[in-house]
Amino acid sequence: MVIPPMTSLLDTLTARGMVHDATPDLGPRLAMGPISAYVGFDPTADSLHVGNLVPVMALAWLQRLGGRPVVLVGGGTGLVGDPSGKRSERPMLSEEQAASNAAAIRSQLSQFLTFGEGPSDARMCNNADWLRPLGLLEFLRDAGKHFTISYMLQKDTVKSRLETGISFTEFTYMLVQAYDFAHLARREGCELQMGGSDQWGNITAGIELGARRDGQKLHGLTLPLLTTASGAKFGKSEAGNVWLDPAKTSPYAFHQFWLQVEDADVERLLRFFTFLSLDDIAEVIARHLPDPGKRIAQRRLADDVTARIHGADSVARVTSAAAILFGGGDLVEADAETLAMVTEAVPRVAVAREALEAGLPVVDALVQCGLAASKGEARRGLDGGGFSVNGVVADAARVVTGADLLAGGVVLLRKGKRSWAALTAKE
Repeated sequence: MVIPPMTSLLDTLTARGMVHDATPDLGPRLAMGPISAYVGFDPTADSLHVGNLVPVMALAWLQRLGGRPVVLVGGGTGLVGDPSGKRSERPMLSEEQAASNAAAIRSQLSQFLTFGEGPSDARMCNNADWLRPLGLLEFLRDAGKHFTISYMLQKDTVKSRLETGISFTEFTYMLVQAYDFAHLARREGCELQMGGSDQWGNITAGIELGARRDGQKLHGLTLPLLTTASGAKFGKSEAGNVWLDPAKTSPYAFHQFWLQVEDADVERLLRFFTFLSLDDIAEVIARHLPDPGKRIAQRRLADDVTARIHGADSVARVTSAAAILFGGGDLVEADAETLAMVTEAVPRVAVAREALEAGLPVVDALVQCGLAASKGEARRGLDGGGFSVNGVVADAARVVTGADLLAGGVVLLRKGKRSWAALTAKE
């Protein structure tokens, strides 16, 4: 395979709208050949969320274009806390929690990067490995003496916290991250650090340390912090962060998040979060524009990102689950995994299996699951054909039994066309 020149990294990210700022001589350096670059991830949770995906995609593009990604998990800096974009100091992680979170993040990143020992294979480092044994006097000598207080106070990450207060611990975060960059330049040959636009001050501090202490020429590239066209922070849903971990955000909810993005955002998100060529994205948008209600662009985005995170099988099941919830899907033929997605997406009530085996009047079931406010309302709705059990219209004499349990041990009740609830059997 012919590896394209590394100038295409900057060109590619710029064309996709993914460059916020870059050091002036990054382009000429990339023209000289492949480069190693790193991005740091703060292990404050045991999963990445979609807000983390911009730098992940930047690393993935770097690898696709012949460069070598280095993933730095902040097992050490996570014990300090980054003040960037924060109005108050965060609780510090224990070493055990930071290590556990780092392991989970490593697994998720392998869905985007190829790890190994080859020249362009990704490598993962944990800065706890060199920061934990680092002595205070050694740190002050190797890093602290190269920075003045006035230099540090000029950084936006510090300025923004002077009024509300910043601890000495967080004040020194900039120097700790600078130490990381210089260390990775020495040990891993990392010449480039990438990160969100709020990391510019920390990145340039690392460039300064590499130059002053080691005489190395280092580079920086920052990526935009995403907001929607309406100005809202990207990556949030009504339930909070949209996580990559299926235990935190189900594949169905994950797919729905992407499917519901606004028309004003969808082209930009296709550029950011898929590997589709710009020509292919233009073709998707051209098919989308005549009838935006079909959500052609959103569906392509949702399918692409969900397949990468959760696998193609999950996309098929998500599609089947959505067909069930919005009409046209076959409940009886659906497998347990698909029905589990349906169940997770609707209100659900657990009912003792013994009660189901004995028979639960559908009137009582509708009240228990909240589809009817009272037995009287339930009966009136049933008389009008407004309720169904497992997709079949029910009458007031209907009794829900163990025989109604679908794959996975669930009975699905529906009011009208779109209001669903699930009864799950508990032992």
